[in-house]
Amino acid sequence: MEIDLALNNEVEDFKEDYESIYLEIIQEACKQLGIHDDLELSVIFVDDQRIHEINKEYRKIDRSTDVISFALEDSEQYYIEGMPREIGDIFISIDHAKMQAEEYGHSFYREMCFLFTHGLLHLLGFDHMNEEDEKVMFSRQKEILNALNIERK
Repeated sequence: MEIDLALNNEVEDFKEDYESIYLEIIQEACKQLGIHDDLELSVIFVDDQRIHEINKEYRKIDRSTDVISFALEDSEQYYIEGMPREIGDIFISIDHAKMQAEEYGHSFYREMCFLFTHGLLHLLGFDHMNEEDEKVMFSRQKEILNALNIERK
């Protein structure tokens, strides 16, 4: 399995590198889910203003949020036999991540890993529109982060 992960940073003063841990998260998620395909995805780090614009334009929700995923596999037209699965894009608000890390009493690093894992699971077909699906998705998030011993502070 090969993973092509593109990280794009739209936040000028954000310089942290999450590529290696995000690759580990993808590998662990694929291991747990039995996925062996080559994958392509991107992560875009944005500020609250930009994620608010995206949320309003695409989800018709007029507020900022922490993470938004755009799954390309929602449509069969994006899969080409023998090619890597282009699973989509994850937008993470750095501002929201900082605020939530403080609110939940754990590190910014853990919050960034949690948000990425959450977005990744959306790209892989998980959702939390009802209580049962939420339990499944949130349990899987926890299992992935725990398997990698992502610090819980």
